[in-house]
Amino acid sequence: MISLENYWENPRLLHVNREQPRAYYIPYADTVSAKERKRGRSPYYQTLNGNWKFKYYDSIAKVEESFYREEADISAWDTLLVPSCWQAKGYDQLHYTNVNYPIPCDPPYVPDTNPAGSYVREFRISDTWDGKEKYVVFEGVNSCFYLWVNGVFVGFSKGSRIPAEFNITDYVHSGLNKMAVLVLKWCDGTYIEDQDLWRYSGIYRDVYLLAREKTHIRDVFIRQQFDEDYASVSLQLEIEATGKQNIRAELYDAEGNEITRSEIEGHGSLAMRLQIHEPVLWNAEQPYLYQLSLYSGEEVLSFSVGIRSVDIVDGVFRINGRPVKLKGVNRHDSHPELGQTIPINHMIRDLKLMKQHHINTIRTAHYPNDPRFLELCNEYGFYVIDEGDLECHGIGIAENWAEGAFHKLSADPEWQQAFVDRAERMVERDKNQACIVMWSLGNESGYDVNHIAMADWIRQRDSSRPVHYEGAAPAYKGHENTECLDIESRMYASVSEIEAYAAEPANTKPMFLCEYSHAMGNGPGDLKDYWDVIYRYPKLMGGCVWEWCDHGVKARTSDGTPYYAYGGDFGDKPNDGNFCIDGLVTPDRLPHNGLLELKQVLAPVRFEAVDLVQGLVKITNLYDFRDLRGIALFWKMEEEGRLLAQGKLGEYIVPPQQHEVIQVPYTLPEAAKGQVIVTLTCIAEEGTIGSVPGQELSFAQFELPVTVEKEIRSSSHQGYSDSGLYVHRQGHELMMNGLDFQHIFDMYHGCFVRISRNEVDMISQPAEFTIWRAPTDNDMYIRKEWIDEGYDRAGMKLYQSTWKKQETGEVEIRVTYSLGGYIRRPIMQGEAIWTVYANGEIRLHTQVEVREELPYLPRFGLRLTMPEGNEEVEYYGNGPHESYVDKRNSVKRGRYLTTVDSMFENYIMPQENGSRYGTEWATVSSELGMGLHFTSPKAFSMNVSHYTSDELTRAAHSHELRKSKETFVHLDYQMSGVGSNSCGPQLLEPYRLNQKTFGFSLNILPIFKEDI
Repeated sequence: MISLENYWENPRLLHVNREQPRAYYIPYADTVSAKERKRGRSPYYQTLNGNWKFKYYDSIAKVEESFYREEADISAWDTLLVPSCWQAKGYDQLHYTNVNYPIPCDPPYVPDTNPAGSYVREFRISDTWDGKEKYVVFEGVNSCFYLWVNGVFVGFSKGSRIPAEFNITDYVHSGLNKMAVLVLKWCDGTYIEDQDLWRYSGIYRDVYLLAREKTHIRDVFIRQQFDEDYASVSLQLEIEATGKQNIRAELYDAEGNEITRSEIEGHGSLAMRLQIHEPVLWNAEQPYLYQLSLYSGEEVLSFSVGIRSVDIVDGVFRINGRPVKLKGVNRHDSHPELGQTIPINHMIRDLKLMKQHHINTIRTAHYPNDPRFLELCNEYGFYVIDEGDLECHGIGIAENWAEGAFHKLSADPEWQQAFVDRAERMVERDKNQACIVMWSLGNESGYDVNHIAMADWIRQRDSSRPVHYEGAAPAYKGHENTECLDIESRMYASVSEIEAYAAEPANTKPMFLCEYSHAMGNGPGDLKDYWDVIYRYPKLMGGCVWEWCDHGVKARTSDGTPYYAYGGDFGDKPNDGNFCIDGLVTPDRLPHNGLLELKQVLAPVRFEAVDLVQGLVKITNLYDFRDLRGIALFWKMEEEGRLLAQGKLGEYIVPPQQHEVIQVPYTLPEAAKGQVIVTLTCIAEEGTIGSVPGQELSFAQFELPVTVEKEIRSSSHQGYSDSGLYVHRQGHELMMNGLDFQHIFDMYHGCFVRISRNEVDMISQPAEFTIWRAPTDNDMYIRKEWIDEGYDRAGMKLYQSTWKKQETGEVEIRVTYSLGGYIRRPIMQGEAIWTVYANGEIRLHTQVEVREELPYLPRFGLRLTMPEGNEEVEYYGNGPHESYVDKRNSVKRGRYLTTVDSMFENYIMPQENGSRYGTEWATVSSELGMGLHFTSPKAFSMNVSHYTSDELTRAAHSHELRKSKETFVHLDYQMSGVGSNSCGPQLLEPYRLNQKTFGFSLNILPIFKEDI
C-alpha cells in the first residue's frame, strides 16, 4: 500500500505547490503562430497527451508503494489514452446520478475503498529548453491527484474542471524524464461536485508542458473603459511579470491592420494603456475580434479582444448599451463515447448547430468548460454564463431536506476557501474572454456566507460583469443578504410567475431563467408561451433551456444491437434512470423536433398580419445589433397544398429592434376549394460563421380571407343508389353490403370489426375508442394520476346498441357506452352514432361526459388497426414533423405525402411521438392507394405508427420495441400538450384535454386513391 498524506479528506487543503491561477494563454515564438492559436506550433509547448501506462485499483489501499519511482517496473500495466475518462475505457463503474451522492454523505469523508488510477508517462525534454522555467498544466483531472516527476513528489490538486499548473523546473532535465500521477475517484471535493451527470474519473482534459523564460509575463488582465457614447475605448492592461523585462503591446484589427502599440519596462505589477477610437464592438450577432500581441523576450502572447460592455440599467440587462435577450441553452461536456473528454471539432459542431437554431447564449452547466471552447464562443458569437465548478445538491436529500440542510456546506467556514477557490480559478483563467457576460457562483448548493464570499471576491477582482446565482432564490430560504447578486435567477418558474415578477415595480433586478422548458423526450411544449412574455417585459432578460444534448452512453446489447444507455443500465446505484436523456439534440447531435421548435420561437424575424386582403404584413427585426441585410424574403400562396403563386420580395434593411410594413404582391382568388395559405420565408443569402447560404431563418403562415367552397371529395354519393345498401343481422354481427364494400358492426361489443372495399380489408382488429397515450417524459408526474384512475387500462363497456335503416337509405347505429378500468368507476360515458352510406362512407359522431373530479385526459379518439401493407400516409395539415397543441410553431400547414416509418420519432426512452396536430384530412393506404380516407368537420390530431401505445409504454429503450406489421391509426378529437413538467411547471391549462363534456365527429371512407 502506498504511503500518502491524506489530502483528499481535508476541505481546507486545496493544493500543494500548485501555481497561482492566471489567464489562459500559450506562449509562442512568433506573431503568426500566436494568432493562429495552434498550440503544437509553439516551440514552448509540448503535449503530454497520448498513451500512458495505467493501472486501475478498486481501492487506494491497493496502490503499490513504488509505482512512481524511476526504477519501478510497470511493463505489465495497461495502456490508457490521455485525455480520457477511465469509465469510458472499460474501467470501474459507469454511473449516472442527478442529486443523490454516490457515496455515504459524511463530509469531508469518502469511502475507504476509494478507487484510484495510477498513470505513468516517460517524456523527453529538448536541450533547447535549457535555462527555461518548465511548467506542467493539467486542464482537467477528476477528482484530485498527486504528482511525481522523476520519483520526487511535486504536488497535489483538487478541483476537477479547472486547471492545475505546477513549476517542475527543479524536477526535470534534458532528455528522458518520468512523470507519475495518482488520481482518486473521490475526495472531499466530491461533495461540491455533485452535478447532474455521468460520474467520470481520470485525466480527461489536455496535459502539456510549457517552457518559459526566467523572467516572463505570468498573468494579463485586459480591462476596458468606455466613454459615454462608445466613440472611444481604453484597454488597460494589468500585467504581472516574474522579473524585470521590456514588454511591447501591439493591437490589430480583424483585418490584420495595426491599430496602436505601446511599450513598457519594469517588473512585478505593470500597467499599459491602449486607446481605440471608434471601435467596432463585439456582440453575439457580429463577433468582431481585435488581436492583442504581447512581446516579452523571445515570447509572444496573443489574445483575442472583443470590445464590449455589460451593464444593468433600471433592471434591464444590456450589452454595449442596448437591451439584449439571452436566448440560451445549458450545455454539459458530453460525448456518447468519450464521456467528458470533448474533441475540438465536437465543440465546433455544437456551436454551429446552436448558431443555426438562433441560440445566442450558453450557460456552462455546471462548471467551466475547456478554455478553447470559450475562444470558439468569442469567434462564433455567443454570450456565456461561466459557471463555477460547484454543486452540493445531494446534501439536502441526505438529510431529508431538514431545516437548513441544503445550506449546510455553504454556511460552514471549514468550506469557505474551497468555495472561493473555485470562483477565483474560474475568473482568473477566463477573465479576458469577451464571450463571458456573467459569472455564476455554481448550481444548487444552497446559499449562505460562503457564496457571499465568492461574490465579494469576484466583485473585487472583476466588476465589469454581473454576478449570478439561482440558489439564492427566496424559495430555498437561504441567507437573506442577496445584495451581492446582480440578477434575479429562477429555475422552471411558470409563465405566470415570471410575468408577475416583471410587472411588479418593486423588483429592480432583471430576471434570468437559468433553466426553463425542460427538453426531456417529446418536448418542450411551452416555449412560445415563455417568449411571448419575455419579449413583452424589458426586465425579463431571457433564459437557457435545459438542456442542449441527451447524455446517452453508446452501448450494445448482448446480441450486438447498438443503443444509448442511461442510468441503471450498468447496474449503477443510486441512479436517476433516463433523466440524463433531456436534450434538444441526440447524443450524436441530431436535432430533436424540440430544437426546431426553439429555432422558430427564437427566430430573428417576426411577421404579423396587418391587412391580408391588401397583402400588408408587418416585419419586425428582433436582432439586437444587426439589420436584415443579407436576408431575402420569399412568399408563396397555396390552396390546400397546391401552389397558386410565388415570388421573391427582395431584401429589406430593417434596423435592429425596428419594424416595417411590407406588401406581398398576391391576388386573392374569389373562391377556393380549400384553405388558402400564404407562407413568408426568410432565407440567409450570405453565409456567416454559423450559417450557410440558403438556410431558412424563419417563416410565418397566414390563412387568407377567401371564400372556401369545400370540395366533397370523399363523401359524394354520386353513382350510388341508397337502395343499394343491404343490411341484415347475423347473430350479433350487423352486415352492411353495398355495390363494392362490406362492413360488419359487432352489436355486442359496439364497434366495427370489418371495413372493406372490393374485398380488400381495411382493418384487422375491432375499432376502439381510446384515451391512453404512451406517457412522455414530461408526463412523469401526471401519469401516476392517470394510472391510478385506470386510464392505461380503460376498456369499453357497451350498455346498449340499436340500429335502423333510415328512409333515406343510410344505416344508423346507436351505441351507449363507457370507458373505464378495474378498481375505479368509469372514466367517461358516451353515446356514439355510426352512420353508413351507400358509397361505403362511415360517419361517427360521439358525445361524451367525463367524470367531474378526474385529472385531464391524455387524449380522446378512435383507434383503427389496419392490415400489413398500409405504409403510405397522405394528409393536409401540419408537417413535415410531429406537432402538438403546445408544440407546433416549427411546422407548416401543407399537403404531405410520407410513410408510417417516417412519422415515427425515435426517442431513446420510447413514448408518445409522431402526432400531427390540426389535420384537416388524411389517407392511410397501401402504396397502390387502397386504404382509408379520414375527414372531420373540425381539424383533428392524427398519429400513424407500427407501435401501439401499450408497446411504447412498456419499452424502456428504443431497441426493445418490436415493430408490428400492422398499422395503428389514432384519430383524436384532441391530444393534451406535452409541456415540460419532467422538471418544469405543470402543463398549462389551455393545453389540457380537461373538458368534461364534448363531442367528436369523424368520417371514414374506404378508398382506392385513383377514384378520388
